[in-house]
Amino acid sequence: MSSTDEPLDSVLEAGLDRLVAFYETLTPASLDQLATVYAPQAHFKDPFNEVVGLAAIEAIFRHMFAQVQSPQFTVTARLRDGPQAMLGWIFAFGPPQRRIEVRGVSHLQLDRQGRVVVHREYWDTAEELYAKLPLIGVLMRGLRRRFSATQR
Repeated sequence: MSSTDEPLDSVLEAGLDRLVAFYETLTPASLDQLATVYAPQAHFKDPFNEVVGLAAIEAIFRHMFAQVQSPQFTVTARLRDGPQAMLGWIFAFGPPQRRIEVRGVSHLQLDRQGRVVVHREYWDTAEELYAKLPLIGVLMRGLRRRFSATQR
C-alpha cells in the first residue's frame, strides 16, 4: 500500500477490530449495533443461509439465539490484506457439561468505512456439527470410518 492509503488502512483495521469485538460479545441486546459493523446491503452466506441486508442478517442471529443455548464466538486468528480479511473462529454452544464447538473461517470484504459488505463462512457441517449430535453423529462417524482411506 502507498502512503496515501494509510488513512484507509487505519479505517479498515478499526472496522475489523469492531467486528471481532461485536462477535466476541454478541448477545440479543447487542444486535441493535449490527449497522456499525455491516453495510446496509451486506451479503452473508454460511452453510445454512444466504441473505442480503441488515434485517435478514439480524434474523439469522435472532434465530441462532432462539435455537441454541449460550452461543459464543471466539476469534482465534485474523488476517487482513486491504479490504479483504479472514477470521478463524470457534463457535461454542450448549449446556456447560455438553458444550459443542464448531471451528470455521470467515472471508470478509470491507467497505471504505470498515463495514462488512460480504461475509462468507466456511466450515464443515459434517465434521463440525452433525458428527457431534447424539443420533446423527453415530451415522456420520460410521460413514467417515467406512469411506476413510486410513482407519481411525
